[in-house]
Amino acid sequence: MDKNMANRMCCDLDIRDYYTKAPVMRVDYCNTNTYGFTSDSVWAKRNGVKYIRFDAPLEGNLDITFQVHPFQVYSLLNGGEILSDAVISRHENIVASQDGKIILKHSPIMGSVFVYTDNDFTGQEVQGSVSDDVFTANTTSDIKTGKTYYVGYLENKTNGVKRIAFNNRNYSSAYFIQMITTNKNEDGDDVGMRLTVYKCYPKRELELNFSSEDSPVEITMSFECIQDEDGNVMDIIELEEEELPDVEDIWINFATGTLETYSPLYYIQNGYLLQNEVKEDGY
Repeated sequence: MDKNMANRMCCDLDIRDYYTKAPVMRVDYCNTNTYGFTSDSVWAKRNGVKYIRFDAPLEGNLDITFQVHPFQVYSLLNGGEILSDAVISRHENIVASQDGKIILKHSPIMGSVFVYTDNDFTGQEVQGSVSDDVFTANTTSDIKTGKTYYVGYLENKTNGVKRIAFNNRNYSSAYFIQMITTNKNEDGDDVGMRLTVYKCYPKRELELNFSSEDSPVEITMSFECIQDEDGNVMDIIELEEEELPDVEDIWINFATGTLETYSPLYYIQNGYLLQNEVKEDGY
């Protein structure tokens, strides 16, 4: 007779590429997981009363919600591509070291440099041009040695940066996902549980709410689960006792330094190392 069980534990996710089954990511930082499916029914009626039911195909859904996460997790939404360049906005207060010129701290994108005389970006703009990270004023007297100028520009950074691009060229991949958790039965024993999604696609939607007063940013990613080529959609699996490998126990004989498959002193029972009863002859 099956024993009643309950669960109060998030799932870890083993995410694999659907087509190759190669591991993509292990997600072990979720706070909540939602797993389920729906199937609407269509009825043929007789005299206006529902009479024969036709079931629509299953539509599955998987949601994962987390706060702690690696940067890589966002790549699930764009096919796994992580780029090594990015456009970075720069705002710098620079003291001129010579009349008419300002040396920028980073390499700007041409046409993006704006220099101001006041301590904001709405003050008097200094007109000029840029070459080799040096801004040169059109009128030399507009920049004076020892005076601070306020510079804003864009940099195309190509080192020490990771970028995940969301656009209409990169699309999310199909994934095979198995969720791993543990139930507890009425005897207090842990019972392994796996939930399988055979083929799913991340929904191309993301919302990040940043606040300095509320809880840390919470992120939810949703996956649409569909039928695979074998007709599978979703499974729920209960794992009884983990199967032991089909080999004998291996022991180290410290007297001889060799491995043995039998120990006269110890044995394993229910995962515990127990000592044999020692008789007068030593066995």
